[in-house]
Amino acid sequence: MKTGQKLIYAIFIVLFVAAFVLSSPARVLADEMAGIATSAQEVQPVKTGEMAPGFTVRTVDNEPFEFDPANLDAPVILITFRGGWCPYCNLHLSELRHVVPELEAKGIDVYFLSGDRPELLYASLKKETQEDIDGLGYTILSDANIEAALALGIAFKVADESVARMEDRGTDLGNSSMARFRALPVPAVYMIDRSGRVVYSFVEPDYKVRLPAEDLLAAASALMD
Repeated sequence: MKTGQKLIYAIFIVLFVAAFVLSSPARVLADEMAGIATSAQEVQPVKTGEMAPGFTVRTVDNEPFEFDPANLDAPVILITFRGGWCPYCNLHLSELRHVVPELEAKGIDVYFLSGDRPELLYASLKKETQEDIDGLGYTILSDANIEAALALGIAFKVADESVARMEDRGTDLGNSSMARFRALPVPAVYMIDRSGRVVYSFVEPDYKVRLPAEDLLAAASALMD
């Protein structure tokens, strides 16, 4: 093989390897995006009677928090919401202050899953909401990587235009699920027993409709009886 041909061949090999390496993260991202529904109405959520999925989210201190349904110490309630910027989410978090202490007194662990990045989990909530839940020990976790929403089958795509409008209004979406993946979770409530099985679920594509606090308490009471 002549020197010129060797050089061309070497360049081809280098470009091929580089393209393969650089495309790996893109393929991973594409695989993740493939699990995101095109709209809230088209999500395919985990259903009552099925085993809950495992996933990893992050605490307000940006530490990993692994949810492992195969190793639960107590029944769990998962409550997903879009983020602290959402007025309906704020209203729901405030309303649930009337039942969260009683749920925890029954021995149920309650986890709120937000699309916000860790440092905004509480800071992005409205002042009134922060005051309402102050001292109640709400455990709010960050699903900014959309892992939990994907595992639960409730992630859906958000239009670029919607993200741009929110950013134009000054909403801090940096490193949130909206900014990173153009995705949000459908608001949902899952009750999971100690065996890791979903025993109750509420999934509503209309983000304005939330499970009333009294219905949540009634469902949980039935679970514990």
